[in-house]
Amino acid sequence: MNILFAAAEVHPFIKTGGLADVIGALPKALLKAGNDVRVILPKYSGIPESYQKNMKQVALKQVQMGWRNQYCGIEQLTLDGVKVYFVDNEYYFARDGIYGYMDDGERFSFLNKAILDVLPDLGFKPDILHCHDWHTAMIPLLLRDQYGHHDFYQGIRTVFTIHNLLYQGEFPYEVLTDLLGLDSRHFHMEGVEHYGRVNFMKAGLVYSDHVTTVSPTYAHEIQTEAYGYGMEGLLRKLGYEGRLSGIVNGIDVKSYNPTSDPHIYVKYRSSLTKKRENKIGLQKELGLPVRPDVPLIAMVTRLVNMKGLDLVTRVLDEMMYYDDFQFVVLGTGDPSYERWFSNAAERYPLKMSTQIRFSEELSRKIYAASDMYLMPSRFEPCGISQLLALRYGSIPIARETGGLNDTVHAYNELTGEGNGFSFEHYNAHDMMHTIRRALAFFRQPEHWQRIVQTAFKGDYSWGVSAEAYMDIYRSLQA
Repeated sequence: MNILFAAAEVHPFIKTGGLADVIGALPKALLKAGNDVRVILPKYSGIPESYQKNMKQVALKQVQMGWRNQYCGIEQLTLDGVKVYFVDNEYYFARDGIYGYMDDGERFSFLNKAILDVLPDLGFKPDILHCHDWHTAMIPLLLRDQYGHHDFYQGIRTVFTIHNLLYQGEFPYEVLTDLLGLDSRHFHMEGVEHYGRVNFMKAGLVYSDHVTTVSPTYAHEIQTEAYGYGMEGLLRKLGYEGRLSGIVNGIDVKSYNPTSDPHIYVKYRSSLTKKRENKIGLQKELGLPVRPDVPLIAMVTRLVNMKGLDLVTRVLDEMMYYDDFQFVVLGTGDPSYERWFSNAAERYPLKMSTQIRFSEELSRKIYAASDMYLMPSRFEPCGISQLLALRYGSIPIARETGGLNDTVHAYNELTGEGNGFSFEHYNAHDMMHTIRRALAFFRQPEHWQRIVQTAFKGDYSWGVSAEAYMDIYRSLQA
């Protein structure tokens, strides 16, 4: 089967979050299953030169954007067997970062049109065009409205995946008509209109052939008012029609592998002794007291409210005073949280380190060194970090929401089952109680060994999830 993934970010080329990890790993799993899988994304100036120098131009087009034509080059390279196409337009994509510009509506309208425009020039007709998040969500509508009557595009089916419903891509009405060339018959409650604006996410939900999201629990949650962000009615309709599925993400277990990871201090398979050597290495690097027997709790996260940081700030001082553990935070985000965690590290220099930066290398060292990994998220569509932590034998302490609920299973000391610790209610003291429960079991070697070995034995690969996607693709081709 021919499958084309369309997304705004892809690891290892450019990344702001879990979306990039998914698009970097899932195509490789589908390729392994015998499919021809390719990926297309913008050519950002932030893509490392080591990749840019290996790209070759394979197509050149003029894309009509309202009253004007815009240059569109397509460059290509192959990585791990997957052909990757890059949409080149310096006016739109030669900027710092990926998102957050006043003209994002225009930039990603161009991307959506460009992807469809260039398909005939690539010598590749996809059976499935798999679009991800709002940045490529207009493709299913454009395919139906402007391209479907051409012979080449007939038979192409679309799948749309919600990675985070919070970010929907809402723009003025003029984006629909002046840039995308679509008329007002799509601007209504059953189409792309949402409170008087054009909603890209909604276009993906309404016009794609099937909608997926990144965990079964999140698929249920987004059909409720608390998590639906105004889309819950539409999503309930999709669920009733059988057009909404939840499939848990996997991780690239070849790249994230403690037996071969070049970034960590000491490679290991399932040895707690060698994992403890990684803790010593991190303690030395971050200037913490070298105490191999002290529990080390970590967070590698965007410092934003959805990650449950208000729960942490509510009780951390109390825990630092009464409980014996070390705490490491790595991430960037809301300046108020950056200041709070930096100040906390200054208050507790012997127990805490805050690193306000993005570092892939340091994040892997933290996964390998930490004993526990804290994810008290307000909501978490799937989460990649808890899977990475489990892969490296760092035990998640997580709230029971979204993909965390599907992948972190509370330890039962009576049966010995479970790979982590969890709490249900969004409450700081429930979180604190759960952390203290984990700390108590850490000091009981028989229990802790059992929990960590369960984590090491877990299958976090894309194999099962890739087959679930294939089931959807095959159903659309039937």
